[in-house]
Amino acid sequence: MTDPSPPPDAADIMTVVHKAVGGIELEPAEKREIWRFTRRELPYLWSQRTSYFILGSYRDPYIRRLRAVQNELTKQLGAYPFTMGDLLELPTERLNTFDIMFSLLATYSDYIVGVFEKENGGEAPELGEIDDSPYFDKSYVFPRDYAWVTDANLESKHHVIQAALEIAFTDDLTEDEARSKIDSLVDRAQESILDGIDGAEEEVWDVIDDRTDEGEDPATYSWVHLNKFRKFELHDQCFPWTTTEELRTAVAELPSPTTRPEWEARDEP
Repeated sequence: MTDPSPPPDAADIMTVVHKAVGGIELEPAEKREIWRFTRRELPYLWSQRTSYFILGSYRDPYIRRLRAVQNELTKQLGAYPFTMGDLLELPTERLNTFDIMFSLLATYSDYIVGVFEKENGGEAPELGEIDDSPYFDKSYVFPRDYAWVTDANLESKHHVIQAALEIAFTDDLTEDEARSKIDSLVDRAQESILDGIDGAEEEVWDVIDDRTDEGEDPATYSWVHLNKFRKFELHDQCFPWTTTEELRTAVAELPSPTTRPEWEARDEP
């Protein structure tokens, strides 16, 4: 097999790779595999299509939600949504393959989209990677069941549903006690937040019933996760969701392929 030659921006690519591996000197065989990977995968990111690097858990049932996001983005003309799992793995035995692949894909993608439903797994360190420079400006997070405010400071229908879910799945409450608390919560919210929203009360109970039927407890996150989500929220880059349908709808909030990345405009002289 002919050894792949370095791509045109080899110097920039190697800067990204060296940072990912902590400055370790690469062996000739490792460089060849990196060139092979970049020549195979990066052209999709350098094309005229708008690329969306989708992060999240590949385990079932979480992978279904990643595919839901990917399918919604695929409907847009000129979009190239992908997950790292869609690509051929970079075969290196000595180096951290994930760090190299992630750094290259995150650097050359137009947007990074994180779908979160739990606080453990591979998506946890990914969140830590994208919440700061150089990736923050082009990153958007979709945390399931996330709400920064508490029951004492409800601000939207989403917060009411989240508070109701937490009550419904509290272990130390009987079914009657949980129902009473949820009814009280909805009554209070009906006076302000839910007033005028047709079917809001039924929607609260539908979400609880669906989650109970699925056997899925509400998503829980560490204080670190919540603070990172809050940072994205304050920059209008956080879109909480409860159901898969809500997630599909929220994808429309992402910059479209016709929207030029803001950081490109800022870089112009």
